[in-house]
Amino acid sequence: MPELPEVETIRRGLEATLPGTEITGLTLFRPEVVAFPDPEEFSGFFPGKVWGRAGRRGKYLLLEVADRVLVVSLRMTGQLVLLPGPAEASPGVPADLPPHTHVLWHLSDGTRLRFTDQRRFGRLYLVGPERLEELTPAGKLGPEPLAPEFTPARLAEILARHRRPVKALLLDQSLVAGIGNIYADEILFAAGISPLRPAAEVEPEAAARLHQAAREILTAAIASRGTTVRNYQDGHGQAGGFQERLAVYGRAGEPCRRCGQPVAYLRLGGRGTCYCPRCQV
Repeated sequence: MPELPEVETIRRGLEATLPGTEITGLTLFRPEVVAFPDPEEFSGFFPGKVWGRAGRRGKYLLLEVADRVLVVSLRMTGQLVLLPGPAEASPGVPADLPPHTHVLWHLSDGTRLRFTDQRRFGRLYLVGPERLEELTPAGKLGPEPLAPEFTPARLAEILARHRRPVKALLLDQSLVAGIGNIYADEILFAAGISPLRPAAEVEPEAAARLHQAAREILTAAIASRGTTVRNYQDGHGQAGGFQERLAVYGRAGEPCRRCGQPVAYLRLGGRGTCYCPRCQV
């Protein structure tokens, strides 16, 4: 599932090429991916409009279009990719596109922007900026881990209010925005904290390590253009590179890179969790 580094990588790629490009048409192959407004209004809005800036909030892309914001929730297998191709609309999914292409924007410079989602969990919201919080999940998020206001003290305050396992807290988007299963495992390993430790029992010194680990891991993942484990591609269809640096995620049974003990696996809150029982306490 794309997390903060993957979505930020997509945002940067689109921001470099999309703003100022006119939309000449839109083909909506699967209306059910449009969460708001109704698919007919959604389809009719775009032709003749010009893309503005590409933003991000947590795991959500925020693409400005005239006086609206297109909020893209990629969920598990969603992809938003800019690719060359004819500007005119097509009555069916073109042969050069994946069969799970749900939306295709046709652009004045001859490129196309495709939204593809094999699992069909991703959703699109087209709203005015003033209704972002009311109508989309992007408006109901906690602080960004890389934002200046996300200080060690702020994280310690969040941890102190909850008794649930610290990994479950990191995955709660209403408390911390953008961290998913991959980076929660990696951050906790880097900080030397067990995913099972109750959040309120993470002492201030450990909270400071957790804060530092979150910033370092997410920054490094962005520099590597994200992690491709299964479906993730950036805004130009390229895979990420951080999977080569994963310390524990996806390495159950393999030797810990730090101590050599086998990496353990368990289910925590319905999510697969990898950690080192010796290095993380």
